Amino acid sequence: MEISHLHRSEIETWAMNSIEKFLAAKTYAVAGAKNRQHKCGNKVFRALLAASGETYPLNLAQDEIEGHQAYPLFADLPLVPEALSIIRPPVVTRKVVADAIAAGVKHIWMQPGAEDDQASESAREAGITVIDDGSCILVLLALQ
Repeated sequence: MEISHLHRSEIETWAMNSIEKFLAAKTYAVAGAKNRQHKCGNKVFRALLAASGETYPLNLAQDEIEGHQAYPLFADLPLVPEALSIIRPPVVTRKVVADAIAAGVKHIWMQPGAEDDQASESAREAGITVIDDGSCILVLLALQ
């Protein structure tokens, strides 16, 4: 969706609709989930796990996150999650988004610092709802 021509209220409505769609998903994956509880990847994983129950951690270096099997690659997941949260550097975000597009993910939320214009454009062209405006899922869930 081209948002440059929209008014502020339309952008806010569009952003809220994207967030509502993301949060309505039944299954999630978290790229960048970690075992260290003070890290954002761990906090996002735990928040989505608490909110939905069916959340899968993606981590190349760890076999388990918070007692849940971690998967090194998107293709290794036991199912295609509806939604994906990314907490990785932008260069890694591109690869993760390409994998998510190929798998058929419907919603992607790039957490602050993970945003990548090329990845966002590719995902939108594939019909995926993308949240890449610097908003943080942890802040949103804390307000609910």
